[in-house]
Amino acid sequence: MFSNQDLEQITLKGITENQINTQLDEFKTGFPFLKLDSAAGIGNGIIAPDATERRHFVDVWNAYKAEGKKIVKFVPASGAASRMFKDMFAFLNADYSVPTTDFEKFFFDHIEKFAFYETLDDTCKKNEGKGLKVLIADGQYKTVVANMLEAKGMNYGQLPKGMLLFHKYADGARTPMEEHLVEGALYASSNGEANVHFTVSHEHMAMFENKVAEKKDALARKYGIHYNISFSEQKPSTDTIAANPDNTPFRNEDGTLLFRPGGHGALIQNLNDIEADVIFIKNIDNVVPDRLKDDTVEYKQVIAGVLVSLQKKAFAYLRALDAGNCDHAALEEITKFVEEELCCKNPHIGELNDESLIAYLRSKLNRPMRVCGVVKNVGEPGGGPFLTYNQDGTISLQILESSQIDKSNAEYMKMFTEGTHFNPVDLVCAVKDYEGRDFDLPQFVDKSTGFISSKSKNGKELKALELPGLWNGAMSNWNTVFVEVPLSTFNPVKTVNDLLREQHQ
Repeated sequence: MFSNQDLEQITLKGITENQINTQLDEFKTGFPFLKLDSAAGIGNGIIAPDATERRHFVDVWNAYKAEGKKIVKFVPASGAASRMFKDMFAFLNADYSVPTTDFEKFFFDHIEKFAFYETLDDTCKKNEGKGLKVLIADGQYKTVVANMLEAKGMNYGQLPKGMLLFHKYADGARTPMEEHLVEGALYASSNGEANVHFTVSHEHMAMFENKVAEKKDALARKYGIHYNISFSEQKPSTDTIAANPDNTPFRNEDGTLLFRPGGHGALIQNLNDIEADVIFIKNIDNVVPDRLKDDTVEYKQVIAGVLVSLQKKAFAYLRALDAGNCDHAALEEITKFVEEELCCKNPHIGELNDESLIAYLRSKLNRPMRVCGVVKNVGEPGGGPFLTYNQDGTISLQILESSQIDKSNAEYMKMFTEGTHFNPVDLVCAVKDYEGRDFDLPQFVDKSTGFISSKSKNGKELKALELPGLWNGAMSNWNTVFVEVPLSTFNPVKTVNDLLREQHQ
């Protein structure tokens, strides 16, 4: 099937022929739907700590930080902003020249409220010899949009989302990248240092590095800390081959194989390269101005406190199992912790003798651990928290996307549509074992949880393969706990007009 040229192309990416054949087989067979036990809810896999408990967990987190542990804030930031401006691109290409849709009218009616207003105004003056107010008064709406989106102007249609101006301040507007640096100082710093890692696309690396160099010293002075800021790119070895509708390899017009990025699940490799005790993960666009950061900072500390509390117990139990002095009562106590606090259940646990039970408990305790903030479901598209069956027959907490659920199963669809909570991508992860060694995170991926989607290139249909998602299948075999966090901590920016919401003003 593959020519010598193909094999050379595959090898240059750091991929094996075997991996490619496996991917082509996955196009043919698809991925199995997950077997669900129930949607998670308060009292069924989701913790909702009261004010006293929250204070306790914040104290636990601050005590942990004082031990000199290394904490890293990990921000997937390679996403382009083009989808944010879909409506404005449509206006630019429309056969009318004045705002007509509700979206277009809202954009222009409130244009002065955008944090990038002054920059756009300056850009228009430079390129058109007129400011925004004059252009709008003259009916030159499309000229304004072109100066915002196109390369001749601000180029917002092609920039990464992390480089757009989101929020206004007296001393100048801030990008999401800067807001994450501020957050790093407020809840993820220790030993006088804040470690922040961004995953970015290759073409935007220099832009991020320059912006960080420009902004970090002033923020370091403001918060009295030293920043260690690092970057990585998605690895070529995590790209996946594209297929034709008949599952044969899709080829470019020059005959070469087409590879596509493997989705955010590829970032498990980047996460695996991070040297840290605890890693926070949060999307680039979920940030708020300083005046609204209190809830974010409190609940980030809460979920981190829950994490290190559970980790401490798990480590103590693992050491007790190693010591070999656990009687049956002690094994029952450990089993109760695994089932009730880590929400990992084994329907056949009663059939295990003590020796088998010890091996089972050790396997479930000695894994990476994550605590995920979840918000009440308000109808946003995306994944939710569920109790699902694993490959080994056990039941544990997982974040599922709709594509992982069999839509012909009425019971499962009822669980999904009536789920009380939603995943806002708000994670804190413990990635070392009880002896201080790094877990090899790719070993804990459920490889049967990938995604296949339909795409096109140059008008030709193709099938694309995404790796198990970073917070879905890529963390499937981690210990997972869900904590309810308030909606005020979830403020994503999916369209440019979302920046006009009160939470971003």
